[in-house]
Amino acid sequence: MDFARFMALALYDPAVGYYRAPRRRIGCEAGTDFFTASTSNPVFGELVCAACVTLLHGAEPAEFTFVEIGAEPEAGVLQGVAHPFAAARTVRVGEPPPLAGRCVVFSNELFDAQPFRRYGFRDGRWRELGVTLRADVLAEVELTRRPTPSLLPATAPEGYVIDAPLAAAELAGALAARPWTGLFIACDYGKTWPELACDTPAGTARAYFRHAQSNDLLARPGEQDLTCHVCWDWLVGALRQRGFAEPQVQPQEAFFVRHAGRFLASTTAAEAGRFSHRKQSLLQLLHPSHLGQKFQVLHAWRE
Repeated sequence: MDFARFMALALYDPAVGYYRAPRRRIGCEAGTDFFTASTSNPVFGELVCAACVTLLHGAEPAEFTFVEIGAEPEAGVLQGVAHPFAAARTVRVGEPPPLAGRCVVFSNELFDAQPFRRYGFRDGRWRELGVTLRADVLAEVELTRRPTPSLLPATAPEGYVIDAPLAAAELAGALAARPWTGLFIACDYGKTWPELACDTPAGTARAYFRHAQSNDLLARPGEQDLTCHVCWDWLVGALRQRGFAEPQVQPQEAFFVRHAGRFLASTTAAEAGRFSHRKQSLLQLLHPSHLGQKFQVLHAWRE
């Protein structure tokens, strides 16, 4: 099978999928596999809320429904956060999102966990890579008689690997195609297409298990997270095709400093003179050596 099919089964199959298991995946305690910005709640939710209000083009927040796509059970970004929106809803991956009317559509690390396809440049041409079962062991295999997408470079160094996040772009297009207007915000990590095509010779796919990063994507199917960098150019293109004006991608640090500056100033002043949990959370979210540069934020507006 192709890698996208394997990943869909390993992550989202109702019986054995990693994201279907009733357990905690995000956090710093034993048994979790990775941490993300939402680990710093409620500060992260307060930052998101403040930035959204700034980006609503002067409209009243009470006119919008905040919809978070891909939230973990009982772990929405606005959980426990006082917000000015008409309502706040969370939607798990695979559930139909209730998108209609005026909305703020938010996601955190949703698109990097969408199935991707793998291509390797070998013997002068691109070959799609998939998964096979040999003597009860999963192994990588070249798929035969598969058309090569026109988006791939004409040539590349021998052995170059591209993890193509096609499903992420399709998901962005599907969300944008629903009958809603307002603000789209996606926090994730990704690269431009030139970076993926020229600067990442081993691909960007990786696995996470018990806070350890691995390149063994086929180990522990259903028990470890699988992810790859999104292609920001593709997500931007999907939004533009459906009427979103001037989508922008910024480092997470720059995004919050620019759009949640007043919240940052007031919080910093309130925590002056002591090293509190809130100050530590802000440092984790904004400092370039932590999440401030590792993550980026895509935001766009549609009337």
